[in-house]
Amino acid sequence: MSGVDSGPMTSLPGIDAHPHARAVLMPVLGLDGMPALPPSHAYLFHGPPGTGKRTVARAFAAALLTAGARDPGAVTERVARDTHPDLTWVRPSGAAEMLVGDIEEAVVAAAARTPFESARRVFVIEGADTMNDQAANRMLKTLEEPPSFVHLVLITDRREDVLATIASRCQGVRFDPLPPAQIAAKLEGLEPAHSQACARLALGDARLALRLASEEGHALRACAESFVRSGMNGESSERRWIGLLDLGKTAGEAAGEQVHARLEEELELVPSKERKRYEREGADVSRRIERRARTQALDTALRLAELWLRDVLCVSEGAPELVYAVDRKAELEHDAQGREGPCLREAVELVTDTRLRLGLNVSEELALEALAYRLEAAIGPRLGSKP
Repeated sequence: MSGVDSGPMTSLPGIDAHPHARAVLMPVLGLDGMPALPPSHAYLFHGPPGTGKRTVARAFAAALLTAGARDPGAVTERVARDTHPDLTWVRPSGAAEMLVGDIEEAVVAAAARTPFESARRVFVIEGADTMNDQAANRMLKTLEEPPSFVHLVLITDRREDVLATIASRCQGVRFDPLPPAQIAAKLEGLEPAHSQACARLALGDARLALRLASEEGHALRACAESFVRSGMNGESSERRWIGLLDLGKTAGEAAGEQVHARLEEELELVPSKERKRYEREGADVSRRIERRARTQALDTALRLAELWLRDVLCVSEGAPELVYAVDRKAELEHDAQGREGPCLREAVELVTDTRLRLGLNVSEELALEALAYRLEAAIGPRLGSKP
């Protein structure tokens, strides 16, 4: 199959920030002054969240679908609106995993059918690392022997968690973390120290940096820091972890409401005899998405707690220039007083361990309560020490 005739397109949005992705994708589009190369049947876009993988995936899909089109601009517009019949965009519906039902009909069965309008069919699959064994096994046949007109783009924030049998059948496309200075430059209306802190704490994730710069982000940071300090001050009995649970609950409810509103709109188009089944399946999807949003919010809060402890450790060991929360230097110096490196490292490991446990469907409240008392044991006031 020939390469892509992309018409007026001159680049992919944001691709210049990712040299490896540019080296793999641009020759396919014939945009680097060389003849276009045939596209691979499957790509694995991997890298930290917020680095533009989804934006590039959509633009790349549009370029693949415009090949031979009489009106490339109309194709690109429909891809942007998610209304092109030859583009299928799949997201995990499970609370923590992609289910076989997510890809059975949408990908495996659909890939066997010829394109509706374009010369190709493109399937973009988010959360490739969350495929359960059953879903992955169903995908293997399609990845091994896809029809010549099928191209798959798998996306993951965690390359190491993608099953080897899946990853080995895709061409890897690496997206690098965005530099903090580049992220900070996009955060308008903030004090320089605050924008730098949000950018550094985001660890290359531009979307998270924007979130941290918002009111919600301010609340997240404050709640995470308060949770850590309750352990430092021997105040675990004050149950500061309830604040983390409330943040997670709010995020989950907001996500659930969005899904419910969308399902209500779609329900009007469903035949009356199928509405009961559609409502039941929609309710299941809504519950899973709500739980996923709650878990993700808790994970973000715990990561901020982890980074706070890491910053306190940097100050404690005489490396304040390495801190991420550059807008909280006075507070970090206060928390570092009298605390030694080994204890702070243990505290970081405790938070990391709890983050991992929350992904295994443990009780969130029990896990956070246990963490609070373990942090107090590790970095709280010692017997006989000054309050």
